[in-house]
Amino acid sequence: MAEVKGRADVAVFARIGAIERLAAQRLERALPDRLSATGFDVLNRLALTAEPLSPQGLAKTLLLSKPTMTHTLQRLERQGLVTIAGDPADGRRKHVALSVAGAQAQRAAVAAVRPKIEEIRAAFGAHAFEAALPFLERLGAWLADNP
Repeated sequence: MAEVKGRADVAVFARIGAIERLAAQRLERALPDRLSATGFDVLNRLALTAEPLSPQGLAKTLLLSKPTMTHTLQRLERQGLVTIAGDPADGRRKHVALSVAGAQAQRAAVAAVRPKIEEIRAAFGAHAFEAALPFLERLGAWLADNP
């Protein structure tokens, strides 16, 4: 990283990007076949909500582009993991909901990745993650507020 010598801000963003790619690779290797890290994120978000979400709302929440969200939802729908239905109140809007198979897939995926997450947690300790979180939260909030 010779090009970032003396610029901790640049080095931090380079390191965050590299860590994100490594974490996604590790996650995807642990996930059940045919489920991507993005698909897993969508299933998790839907599992946490009691009501269907719009594709646009999911994209915004997960910080994904609309084309990425569309592709991911189409793939999950073909796999029978989500249902996509029109909004009866507004024919232009759609709602995405977790199917029964999707809920089962989400639980299986969580069970599959949990050992990998616990392995990382054991390697560094909960305190290290707790110490890093305030800065990362402030950085993320600033970026969200200053697009």
